[in-house]
Amino acid sequence: MASRPTAMGTALARIGTTLDEDSTCAELTREAAGQTGGTAAVLPVGGEAAPAYEAVHGDPGMLPPVPWAEPAAREAADSDGDGTPCPVSGGARPAVRVPLATHGHSCGVLVCARDRAPFTRPETELLALLAERAASHIRHAREHDRVRGVVGNLQRALLAEPGRPHPNLDVAIRYLPVGQSALVGGDWCETVRLHFGRTLLVVGDVMGHGLEAAVDMTAYRSALRYIASADLPPHRVLRRLDDTAAAEPERRPATCLIARVDPGRGQVTLASAGHLPPAVIDAEGGAALLPVPVGPPLGTGLGGYEPGTWRLDPGQTLLLFTDGLVEHRGEDIEQSLDRLAGVGFASAAGVEDIIGTVLAHLDARHAEDDVAVLAAQLHQRAPRSDEEREQ
Repeated sequence: MASRPTAMGTALARIGTTLDEDSTCAELTREAAGQTGGTAAVLPVGGEAAPAYEAVHGDPGMLPPVPWAEPAAREAADSDGDGTPCPVSGGARPAVRVPLATHGHSCGVLVCARDRAPFTRPETELLALLAERAASHIRHAREHDRVRGVVGNLQRALLAEPGRPHPNLDVAIRYLPVGQSALVGGDWCETVRLHFGRTLLVVGDVMGHGLEAAVDMTAYRSALRYIASADLPPHRVLRRLDDTAAAEPERRPATCLIARVDPGRGQVTLASAGHLPPAVIDAEGGAALLPVPVGPPLGTGLGGYEPGTWRLDPGQTLLLFTDGLVEHRGEDIEQSLDRLAGVGFASAAGVEDIIGTVLAHLDARHAEDDVAVLAAQLHQRAPRSDEEREQ
């Protein structure tokens, strides 16, 4: 038979297994009801709705009226968060209310009731420990949600909408944070209008995850917009970005792929800083990778970037992406890229359909890393009518 300290430790360990407040409350009431042989519920504090029991475990009819527990909830909210259990009769049945509070933070009151004997001192002390454990985890869950909200707002600011390409180019962009829960990362896409109807398309990936990667990402992105305004060729843009990043020792390295699309000449010029090659999808739906010369990642200060130029016809789609789209742990990168090249696309598909197809076939929503994808096509302009030609 387990000793009392061991049993208590086991009971405490069953509370707060996630960073979800509702789950923690459910674990608390389940454990409290199991330890005392009655019904348990949480009465939260605050909120606009009328007070009501939540996370009820057991027979709700056994609980005392809410007005009986509500004063204790208000007292806990106004106290320093170090309240003690208050064994009080809740009418015809024994009941106990325990502040759900810790270190100056109150989350409400734990209420327990049962049909038999009044609650003993050891039982109320155990309930107090369970409530304190739950309150601590609820506090952490709320702080996690608060920080995640702040970080999400920051990411939306950092991941501002890319600039608009020229109207002679159709572009679609998609971001997928890893696991659908991380809100900040270092993957990014950008489009910059240049002179003579040309557009610069950019995909980048800062090393690491989290807020620090996102901050460096926006620094790279801002520098790119400034450097691109000089209308330099892609390999010289990368050289300038590399010099800028290398001058800041704390800046994280990043990979980057730049494509300058020239619809007038029907061609695309690309340069890569440690980035995976782009794919070109033809009008029949076949995909092929372009052998772009690869230089060092940005931030090394080594330079050495080279351009490559290819034909780009109106029926083709240029696909730029970060490594999260294709890479899998334990798999050679060539195998990963072959899987992308093997995706079958619908003939004459638009940019949104192209992205939707590649994300679905490569199961990008379960990717092991953040995913950013950019698809671009030369805009198919409808032939002008005789009447329009005369105007």
